[in-house]
Formats: sequence, structure tokens, C-alpha cells
Amino acid sequence: MRLSYGLSFWSTKGQWVTNLSQPCLRGSSGLFVPPSPPLNPEKVKEFQRFITLSKKLLVMTGAGISTESGIPDYRSENVGLYARTTRRPIQHSDFVRNAAIRQRYWARNFVGWPQFSSHQPNPAHWALSTWERLGKLHWLVTQNVDALHTKAGSQRLTELHGCMHRVLCLDCGAQTPRGALQERFQDLNPHWGAEAQGLAPDGDVFLSDEQVYSGYRFTLTAQDKKIPIAILNIGPTRSDHLACLKLNSRCGELLPLIDPQ
Repeated sequence: MRLSYGLSFWSTKGQWVTNLSQPCLRGSSGLFVPPSPPLNPEKVKEFQRFITLSKKLLVMTGAGISTESGIPDYRSENVGLYARTTRRPIQHSDFVRNAAIRQRYWARNFVGWPQFSSHQPNPAHWALSTWERLGKLHWLVTQNVDALHTKAGSQRLTELHGCMHRVLCLDCGAQTPRGALQERFQDLNPHWGAEAQGLAPDGDVFLSDEQVYSGYRFTLTAQDKKIPIAILNIGPTRSDHLACLKLNSRCGELLPLIDPQ
């Protein structure tokens, strides 16, 4: 079963959790978003009612929200990175213990960074930023490392897995902007170059992550607390059996239609 969260909404009034997720597919527009059915007006009304009743909204996003910005997710059937390549991510334990593995990671990341850092927020990111500005969104938690929420202006934000736009020294903990590190790489390796062969959500040209459990546990917690769950996802998710409402639409198509007032 796939878990690829796009958005999760938690409300202290109305007792709802809504999870919105977008698997990816390279379509005619060049984006990694699969075809989806037309918006169901009745489902949209249900979701609008949930947002209207919400007084303190917590939103959690995952890889799915960024597919409409041209960043692929990992596990989409037939076209996800795991389906299209046999390459697997470098694990953190291997990264910190082996200098050769770190060199391999940064070589690939160096190649992928220009494309990865150029992606811009899509309508879903901008909608959530607007909801925050209007006081509807209490807090935003993202599993993504692409900084697209920050680019859209979100400030009440927790980046659950960090951010590729910041790099920490393993020895002293000093923080360096990723763009500055790219310049250092270029200065130290003026004659080195390679062609990126497919970008991953973490910015590395070949690597992706392991099965993400951190988002799913929020859904399990909601179930334990008997909080109803609604899911927006093109295709099945691991949480479908827990949901009382399922929507199949693009995040960037649906969220701009919702009035956050």
C-alpha cells in the first residue's frame, strides 16, 4: 500500500481530519500528476463545510502537494520513482559513517540542485499561505524538503524532515544555505560535471526515501481518538479504510475553490 500525503487537515471543531494527497505522473503538461475525474460538486461542498466549521486548523502536507510544481513523488503506480528506477536512497546511518557514501550523495545532489531549487509553488501552496494570512490555518506541518511552502510565504510552519535549502555540519552543527554550498562545490570542482538522469523529491538526482511512516501515524492517532478522517487522493492510499470521506482531485485544483473565511 502507498502512503504519499499531500495535505492533512485537523480541526478542533467538527472533529475532522482531512488528508489530501497527489500521486505523480508525467502528463502532457510535463507535470507529475495523473489524470483525475472532474471535481464532484457534492464532495467539494462537504470539504467546504469542514473548512468553514474549523476554528483551529492543522494542515500536514507530503510529496503529493508538490507534484503540480513538477517535483515527482516516490510511489505512484507505474510512474513513481520507485517504479521507474531500481535505485534506492542512501540511509542516514550509512551517510554519517562512510565518507565515500557522503561523496557519492553530494556529487549527485550537486548535479540535481539547479533543477530542484528552481521549482516554484503551485496554487495549493499559495492557497495554504493565504489561509494562514487570513487566520484560518493555525499551523502547517510538512514532510517535504523542497521549501515550496516557504517560497509561498507560509510562516507558521514545521518542516518535519528538515529542508534541502539548509545544510548542517555533522561536526559543529553550523548551518549553511544550500545555494552557498553549491558555489563552493563549483569553485572546488570547476571541470566536473554530469547530466542529471531524473530528479527526486529530496533534490538528489538518483535517490529517494524509504516508506514514510511519520505522516501515517497522524492518521492512526486520529483513529485512536475517534476523529473522522477524509482523504483526497488520486488512487488508493494506506489510510482509505479509515476514511469516512474520499475525494479524487488535484490539490491545486480544489484548494483555490475553498473559501477560508
